[in-house]
Amino acid sequence: MSASLDIRLKRANKEVLAGVVAIVSKEAVQHQGITLTMEGIVNLQLSSKSVGVFEAFYNSVKPIQLITSNIEVVKQGKVPGGKTEIPFEFPLHTKGNKVLYETYHGVFVNIQYTLRCDMKRSLLAKDLSKTCEFMVHCLPQKAKLQPTPVDFTITPETLQNVRERSLLPKFLIRGHLDATNCVITKPLTGELVVESSDVAIKSIELQLVRVETCGCAEGYARDATEIQNIQIAEGDVCHSLPIPIYMVFPRLFTCPTLETINFKVEFEVNVVIVLHDEHLITENFPLKLCRA
Repeated sequence: MSASLDIRLKRANKEVLAGVVAIVSKEAVQHQGITLTMEGIVNLQLSSKSVGVFEAFYNSVKPIQLITSNIEVVKQGKVPGGKTEIPFEFPLHTKGNKVLYETYHGVFVNIQYTLRCDMKRSLLAKDLSKTCEFMVHCLPQKAKLQPTPVDFTITPETLQNVRERSLLPKFLIRGHLDATNCVITKPLTGELVVESSDVAIKSIELQLVRVETCGCAEGYARDATEIQNIQIAEGDVCHSLPIPIYMVFPRLFTCPTLETINFKVEFEVNVVIVLHDEHLITENFPLKLCRA
């Protein structure tokens, strides 16, 4: 006799998680009780280059529990054959002064909320279990977001971390970003113009980067990794022609900029110009993401 267990969520907000537990079976199912367990955890991980640098890291990178709760949906008994749906509501209340951070899947920081349903059965029958992830969004900030446009000019003289500046070809690239204080549900926009370049351009790209910091007072491990790379121009583009900058922030892999005692999640965007002589020109812009 086979039975299946499923969780179907109807609504998830800052206050209540609602849905149904669905049980499908050809015959009646005897059980020892059906429970739901909700958990919200921040998992921190050190990059290989940071392990062993600070002993104190080993304490600070332990999982941080944001919320945990357990309710009994149905007491011991029998579920009739066919399809049975049992509604539930779960209050999203944290203990003490803990805050529910927004769902975020990173490389070294992972903020995840899960709901698990367990049906205990007799020794001869296998227990049933089902786990699903649900998303948590931050409340929109009340203050109106002021756009912070940024104009930029890229020439050999403006570049940093250059060893032999005299060997660089001559080029002049101008542009602007409409805002570096960004609403996470709206795209990053702007414009770029290649005024001149002695060497033909191979590609122009936008690189979105996550900067994750884990640690404590004794020291921090800061790691930058790429989220996505979008090519906005290919080949030797026409000079003095405006090229639009447009990038959508991917859900799950971005969240409002976050800073806590044990970890930080920040974001940056790189404008990358690849020349045909394989020179790589990069201009970096820190971003502040928020929900409005």
